[in-house]
Amino acid sequence: MVRFSLNELTTYRWSFEQDVANYKAAGFHALGVWRQKLSDYGEEKGVELLAESGLAVSNLLWAGGFTGSDGRSYADSVADAADAIRLAGVMHSPCLVVYGGGRGGHTRKHARRLLLSALRELSPLAEEENVALALEPMHPACAAECTFLTSLQETLAILDEVANPFVKLAFDTFHLAQDVCLESLQQIADRIAVVHLGDSREPPTAEQNRCALGSGRIRLREIISCLGEAGYDGYFDIELIGEEIETSDYQDLLRKSQEALAELVAPAGHCPP
Repeated sequence: MVRFSLNELTTYRWSFEQDVANYKAAGFHALGVWRQKLSDYGEEKGVELLAESGLAVSNLLWAGGFTGSDGRSYADSVADAADAIRLAGVMHSPCLVVYGGGRGGHTRKHARRLLLSALRELSPLAEEENVALALEPMHPACAAECTFLTSLQETLAILDEVANPFVKLAFDTFHLAQDVCLESLQQIADRIAVVHLGDSREPPTAEQNRCALGSGRIRLREIISCLGEAGYDGYFDIELIGEEIETSDYQDLLRKSQEALAELVAPAGHCPP
């Protein structure tokens, strides 16, 4: 059975408490938790609220910035990521999304070394908490200060070098679907910790202007079908951001997202050759 969730970035203006209440009312069974909203509400209270609601957590966003591009030191970023791993463990989240950080003043080689060092340092704790570190690459037009990883192959090479089953991939359709063939996607299904479902009508830009699910040009139906056939059993987490989303009526957006999901999974298709 395909598992869907809704990411809190989608309903940017709502509070954590509003997200939990409205997602459940809209028929969602899981959510992607944004650490900022949870922190604003209170982590302990938030964990209790989630337990009371019955909603599962599909992924926790985010930790990283190990290159110092966000102003923190390497040690501070690693310590923060360790806290996030423990929080994900408490919430029974299967993964924590990780951004490596922008290059900043580093050479690409040194930025890569910093990321590898952090992943190796954090992976034993991730294994202890049963939380995968989901490394997310972004399209070059959007990556900016978030990450220097801008291709799928480069990210897979990092996973190969770390060689730990608790270091995986976060696959965002908005960033990657336009540059990967479905056959290749099937081959890496077992390396994906979470899929972020984002749609768009135009190629990615710095603003990340996504559109309502199913109204863009990304081959979401084929991606969901192919990954399912390849044995992927993780969450498909709806992550919609951008000007069109921010100004929309959120209740209407949730309803349309549920309608789009029904269209994307029925009737079941087969992976195109």
